[in-house]
Amino acid sequence: MAKYAVIKIKGNQYKVKEGDEILVNKIEGEPEAGVLLVAKEGDIKVGKPVLSNAKVVLETLEPLVKGKKVEVRTFKAKARYRKKKGFRPQYSRLKVKSF
Repeated sequence: MAKYAVIKIKGNQYKVKEGDEILVNKIEGEPEAGVLLVAKEGDIKVGKPVLSNAKVVLETLEPLVKGKKVEVRTFKAKARYRKKKGFRPQYSRLKVKSF
């Protein structure tokens, strides 16, 4: 049985294992994660909403990673109106050391 945890960082939930690298929305400073669930060899612990005695140790590998460009196009039919906007989301790359 696999050992994994479900954590919550800045409103998003991630299922992680030890050694995983994850991209999360840009974080300033030290990352803080609330542990929602821990599963170790058939023993599953679920928090209400978080587990108070569980902790996930995260390491920041890259504080700023730019994602793929997202393009937004708008147009209005029969009016010859077209607009194009774009942006690149900013992420932080984290590594799960232990939990």
